[in-house]
Amino acid sequence: MLYKTIILELIQNRPDLYEQLRKERMLLPTVNRLAGELKARHLAWKQELQETRPGSDSQIASEAAEQAVTEMEDRLSADSEEEARAFLDEAMAFLRPTPPA
Repeated sequence: MLYKTIILELIQNRPDLYEQLRKERMLLPTVNRLAGELKARHLAWKQELQETRPGSDSQIASEAAEQAVTEMEDRLSADSEEEARAFLDEAMAFLRPTPPA
């Protein structure tokens, strides 16, 4: 699965977020981090679905991918500018942790 491609497309669907990340040179690090999170959620959903419904692995993988992408879309869609900024601040804090005192 092309996690980075999916994440980049989700971000590009939000032009304000895309432009802000691009201007602050945080687009690639953010795509990389969110792609890792998307992959982890996909694997977690796959595991959970396999435990509850054994069999039909390809269908389970597809359902798990849909669930993971939906979760990521929900995280990225902000109802307000404040939520979008909070998401961006969280991403930047994760990528640039404050040095210990």
